[in-house]
Amino acid sequence: MIQFGTNPIAWANDDDQSLGADIPTERILEEAGRLIGFDGIENGHRWPQDDPQALMELLGGYGLTFVSGWHSMNVLAHSVEQEKQAIQPHLDKLKHNGCKVCIACETSNSIQGQDLPLSARPVLDAQGMKDFGAKVEEIAQYCADQGIALVYHHHMGTVVQSPEDIDAFMAATGPATKLLFDAGHCYFGGGDPAAILARHVSRVGHFHAKNVRPAIRAQVEANGLSFMDGVRSGVFTVPGDQEGGVDFEPLLRILKGHGYEGWIVIEAEQDPDQRNPLLYQTLGLHTLKRIAREAGLV
Repeated sequence: MIQFGTNPIAWANDDDQSLGADIPTERILEEAGRLIGFDGIENGHRWPQDDPQALMELLGGYGLTFVSGWHSMNVLAHSVEQEKQAIQPHLDKLKHNGCKVCIACETSNSIQGQDLPLSARPVLDAQGMKDFGAKVEEIAQYCADQGIALVYHHHMGTVVQSPEDIDAFMAATGPATKLLFDAGHCYFGGGDPAAILARHVSRVGHFHAKNVRPAIRAQVEANGLSFMDGVRSGVFTVPGDQEGGVDFEPLLRILKGHGYEGWIVIEAEQDPDQRNPLLYQTLGLHTLKRIAREAGLV
């Protein structure tokens, strides 16, 4: 069963909370749920963070379910046991809301929120990646034992960014660790989304339908800009935007060919003052549903 979701960062950014600060929470939920028609929405800083029932009731009032939420891992800085303890409250919230996946990413040495060029991002050597992957796998099994799949989010500015990083990480982890395949981060990181998705689709547990504007990506690289500089400049967009460089048709056909069941989420942060979230998210959802129908995915 395929469900279509979104992320509130299109309206109110989590990393730069000045973006969309003036947009009421009720507007975000009204547009995402009742006006556009998404099935669910991921976590955001506006939602109740420590009351799983309040979260369920807030989103449910707009016809939305809670898809999942980001968990910042610090595997490179902490012990596995410390990380298990750290992730448990998040797992409890997910379980209470009927979620099936936990979105996780290593952030102990990430530069995604820092004013640094992406070229300064951390890199693990071969042995470092093997050690890291073994620890992530242990935590993923801990999640799986509670009925939640850990889906690892490869992300710009982190130790799993490039296509080579993704391949090495997947080789270093085992069956409990699933992949959150993000089309936009894959493209931004220098990968061919269709090729990388085809290579790892058997372990994909979550899908982010993020698009990238190649012209702005090129500017980020040429000028040594930070990840958030790119976001504020509009490097990301939605499926269906003619400025975008990602072709989603082969991606959804690959998902169909391997029997993918789960969420397809539009996670495309933009400055809402420059690009109206209601218009862009509507375009993105209509595009994905059309391609999904043509691919036989829905």
